[in-house]
Order: sequence, then structure tokens, then C-alpha cells
Amino acid sequence: MTARRRTTALIGDDNTVVAGGRTVTWRTLHKLPQLPSPAAVLVDNGADALAAVRHHAVHGTELLVATTSRVDLSMREELGESGFAVVIAKDDEHSVDPANLKRVEESGRVWLLTSGSTGRPTRVGHTLESLTTVTNQQRPRTWLLPYSPGTYAWWQVVTISLTQADQGLVVVEPSELETWPLIAAEHGVTAASGTPTFWRQTIYRDTDALAKVPLEQITLGGEPVDQAILDRLREIFPQARISWIYASSEVGASIVVHDGQAGFPREWLDGDGNRDRDPESERPVLAVEKDELVITSPHHGAGLDGAVRTGDRVEFVGDRVLITGRLDSDEINVGGSKVSAGVVRNVLMGHPGVAWARVFPRKAPLVGRMVAAEVVANPALGPITDADLVQWCSNRLPDYGVPRRIKFLDEIPQKETLKSDV
Repeated sequence: MTARRRTTALIGDDNTVVAGGRTVTWRTLHKLPQLPSPAAVLVDNGADALAAVRHHAVHGTELLVATTSRVDLSMREELGESGFAVVIAKDDEHSVDPANLKRVEESGRVWLLTSGSTGRPTRVGHTLESLTTVTNQQRPRTWLLPYSPGTYAWWQVVTISLTQADQGLVVVEPSELETWPLIAAEHGVTAASGTPTFWRQTIYRDTDALAKVPLEQITLGGEPVDQAILDRLREIFPQARISWIYASSEVGASIVVHDGQAGFPREWLDGDGNRDRDPESERPVLAVEKDELVITSPHHGAGLDGAVRTGDRVEFVGDRVLITGRLDSDEINVGGSKVSAGVVRNVLMGHPGVAWARVFPRKAPLVGRMVAAEVVANPALGPITDADLVQWCSNRLPDYGVPRRIKFLDEIPQKETLKSDV
């Protein structure tokens, strides 16, 4: 076993942490017993996840943290065969399944599980340093932490509080998601990060409660961000800074936009000739190849230096570059004419009566595929029909891009990662 090392200065050790009904600080979080290393710590609450992070920051333990629900038995066996002891952390009780393989630990290594949206989750290696992408001194804030422990977005919020002064945390457990605005208002949350689905669900459930949260910073990420949700949040919070971030476990936080517009400026794209510039540069290099976003990032995961094909499809609209969805699922071929599911989705969600939409291909005679959609209506604006939406889309899309089957759902679907299946 290699020598352990403290991985970072805990500047935020005295920041307030609200978790599990208790208000503590990073310093006074309940302590985990000395962890084996490497350790995969599986938790069912945010307090245990944060305790594992602080243990790592102090001792340098090679760590993977995730919820028990995201790691099934076969994955636990896979972790054990990869040299991880599997620690089940539950309040004051902890069980340890020793690793099935003895190997040298990578002191200071943090492992993240990808979202698994395109298949089985995989492990991506980082360090606290590579996960800490907000390094400029921040104004005092209290952050909402609604993300599933161990995801990249969760680490982004956690590292702000761990490495910056005056950055408190209010942890929201899955059972509290429906009423998080009440919790946030009670604890004076001024900054919140969530997926577009997370924000849509909150607006759909209780816009009035959301408006009472004193938000100064609103961040969106994890899914394609459309203009409709940015505009709706601006209506509710006219004084807040609204940002969207493109980030992933593989390339880290690579695009940050604060101008209130969907997409990013086309001028941010770099040509291939700039890919080999100074590797110490803090600015990611963005490029597009065959409609795919390609990123060279200083915040990349282990072994992913250089240009990384993200698998995300983009479209150019005027002087903006829009990220519309996954390359392998965004394009729908209707009788030889191709349309972006993301573009159709954005058109649907631009309708004032639509709270959420998903667009996908469906088998059809003659043309092979047609465009279909699932929609959640905005209850505040009265009933809408599929004919209303077909007419709306017909005025904004080519005929082959208009959804021909529309199903209305009663609520917005959301996964543990706060994403919907779009």
C-alpha cells in the first residue's frame, strides 16, 4: 500500500452543512471508521456520502462513492474483482466486503460512475484537484445539493463547499425532492444547480414555492438546455444569474454560459490546428466533427487527455451552437429526410402549454419511421390537445419533423440522476 496523503487544503472545513435534519459543518460531520483503500463506499443518504469525501480529503484513500441503488450486486462483484473493498455505509452502521483482488492503491484517486444513460455505468478516474473547477474566490452562498451522491454534478457542488470559504450546503434527499423549495427557503439557499428536468418538475409542482427561495445563482446542466426553460427561470428570478454548464465525467466542466441563451457562441469553436496548443491552458478546446461535439479539456478524467469525442450531437442556429442530444439517438430518419429529435423537442417545449416533452422515432408504414412524442401539459394554462401541438409544430418545422403521435403523461418522469430519458 502506498503512503497516504492529505489531498487538499480544507478551506471550507467550517462551512455549514445541512443534512439528514442536522446542521453541522464539514469539520463536525460524523466520522467514518478508517476506510480500506481502495474503497467503494455505497450510501443511502447525503450525510454519509459527505463523510466519505472528507475522509478522502484528509487521508487520501482511493475512493468511489455512489448510492446503493446505483450499484447492483453484479457491479459490486465487479468492483471487488477490481480491487475495491465494498463498504455499505448506513448512519452509524457499516459493513465491509473485502476486495477479491489485492493491488496497490492509487493514493488521492477518486472514481466516478458515469450516468449509464447509454449503457452500463463505467468508472472514470479523477482527483479532488481535477474535480475542483471553481477556483476563483466566490461571494458567500448557500448551495442546494439535490444530485445523487458520486455523480459528476454532485462532486462539482461538493468541491465548491469543501475548497471555498463561506459556501454552505443544504442536502436534499430523494424523498425531499417534491418539497425542496420549502427546505431551501427555510435554510436561506441562494444558489442551486439542477438538470433542466429538475427545474421543470419544480415549476410544474409549485411555482409559487420556488419563487420564495432567495436564489441569486441558478445553474442548469446534465441534459440539453433549451431556451424555454431559461426564459421561464428568468421570469421567476429576474435578478438571478442563470448559467448552464456542459460537463461530463470524461471531460469535466467544459462549457459555461451566462448570457441567458441556449447553446454557446459559434466563435468559441476552435479549429483543428489549435488542438495542440499549451496543454496547461485552463480553456477547453471545442470543435465539431460530423455534427459531434469534440472537446480537449484540462479537467478530463484519467487517461482522457487530448481530443475526446463526446457522443453529443450539435446543430448550428445562427451564431449559436446548440447541443441537441446523443448522436446515436437524436437523429430521426423519416423516409430519407432527417430531423433532430432535440430540435423537435425544443419546439414542443416552446409552446406555453407544454411543461415537458420527449421526442423519439416510431415505426411507420411507407416511410419506415415517423416522429412521436410524449408530453406533460402545463396545468396552469388549461387543456391542450394533440391537434394544438401538431399545428404549433407545423408552423415551425418541416412536414417530416412534425410529431404524428403524441401521448400525454400525468407527470414529468425523472431518474435518480435528476434526468429524464431524453
